This record gives sequence, structure tokens and C-alpha cells, in this order.
Amino acid sequence: MPIDQQHWFTEICDDAGSAFSLRIKAKLHEEQTPYQKIEIYETETFGMLMAIDGFVMLSTRDNFLYHEMLSHPVLFTHPAPRRVLIIGGGDCGTLREVLRHSDIEQVQQVDIDEQVTRLSEQYFPELCEANGDARAELHFADGIKWVREAEANSYDVIIVDSTDPVGPGEVLFTHEFYQHCRRVLGDDGLLVQQSESPMYHLDLLTRIHQIMRAAGFARTQTLTFPQPVYPSGWWSATLAGNTDLTAFRQRDVETRPFPTLYYNHRIHQTSLALPGFVEQHLQENL
Repeated sequence: MPIDQQHWFTEICDDAGSAFSLRIKAKLHEEQTPYQKIEIYETETFGMLMAIDGFVMLSTRDNFLYHEMLSHPVLFTHPAPRRVLIIGGGDCGTLREVLRHSDIEQVQQVDIDEQVTRLSEQYFPELCEANGDARAELHFADGIKWVREAEANSYDVIIVDSTDPVGPGEVLFTHEFYQHCRRVLGDDGLLVQQSESPMYHLDLLTRIHQIMRAAGFARTQTLTFPQPVYPSGWWSATLAGNTDLTAFRQRDVETRPFPTLYYNHRIHQTSLALPGFVEQHLQENL
């Protein structure tokens, strides 16, 4: 919805009967790309804010929660990740976190809308620090087409850093997409997908598990984390693979040579513990 007379940006979550607001200092940019409407605001307390089609995508203040939890748990769960594919992630925060891992040899990021990246370079430059890394490739293309045409066993980890399952992001929550992901991953390959709020979107979260398993992944595991600017303030990412997804390289986490603001080995472990109502719902439907 537009900024009101008191300068509040508000995202309404109709299904949940709730809303989230941030007080705005100024609107800095607005444009309609061929894919979506992108807006950039300066807020009073959350730094810069990017909204796409009226939905909050990220803020300066709390994006580290999402980017760290979408990147590090899956990379430390894989025994030896070298080749990573990021689908979406145009703000490049996930790319930056992945490239903190010195053993990563190549990261290909595929986002359909180049303007998300160009605006991030302008308004969120700290997220784009690794864009010039020799291991990084930025591609502006259709993610599902990219995976469909990729060679089998060509990646160790796929990170789906997508928008909500509407508009351009809808095809990234389908059986066909997950089937192609399974095909292009190696034997130990892992997929992680941002999977919305367990509080507000439990049925969607369950469908993600169901479709991942139907697409050939033997095991799925959701982890949760706080995310103040997203509906309910509580978010999730779901792992898929054919090995134990609750086991991770704890010693490597403890001795990692790079800093993190939220993620550590204790956070990794506790994020895997699901509340009773989520666990029960999944058990009843999987």
C-alpha cells in the first residue's frame, strides 16, 4: 500500500489479518521493470528498505539473519561444497555469504531481473562486496530454464533465494523445478529453499516438503530463524537431500575464519528444533 500521511510503509498480510510497518524518511527510487515493481526507501530505524510489488524484500538492519541462515547451514551440512548455484538472490547478500567460504570454487547466481542487482549495488553496497570475486558469475536469466538446461551432477549445493511464490517466483516452488534441481546435484548434493513463515504459511511449508520428496529427495528438514521485516517476524528455510540433514560439520563452524552476526554452531543446532505444532503438522502430512 502507498505511504500514508504519517510516512509509514505498511505491508498487509491479508490471510493472517496482520500488518507490518516502518516509518519512512524518504522514497529514493521507484520503477516498474518487465518483471516487477521495485521501490527503495530510507527508513528511520531500519536503514534502507527494498520492496518488490509492495512486499518487503530486505532492510539494512536485519538482512543478515536471512542471508546467513540461507547460506551457512546448507554449506556446513554438505561434506565438501565446491560448486554452488544461487537461484534468485539478486540483492547479492547470499552470494556474499557463500563466498566467505574459502573452499568454494565457483558460484553461479541466476536472477531474472538485473535491476534488483543494480539497485542493490547502489543502495545496499555492503551486500555486493563479493560481486567482483573471481569465483562469482552473475547471470540475468530464467532460473527454471537455467536448471532445466544444466548438466547432471554439475552442482554440490543449490540455494533458492526466491521471492514469495507469486509472480516471477512462483515457478521456483514446483515439482518440475525440484526435479531438475535433483538431477543437476551430485550424489551428496543439497538444496535449500526459503520456505516462508511457519506461523502463517504452514500449509505451503508442508507442500514444499511433499514436492521436494516427490521430486526425488529422500530427506527434507526445515530450520527456522527470526526475521523482523517479514510477515509474523519468524521465517524458515527448508533443506533437501539424501543424507542426514541434521548432521553438520560443527568443528568447521566453530573454527570458521570469517565473522557472522547471527549464525554459529549453537544457532545451527537449535534452528533444527521445530515447535510442536509444526512438527506434528509435518508428521501428519508427510
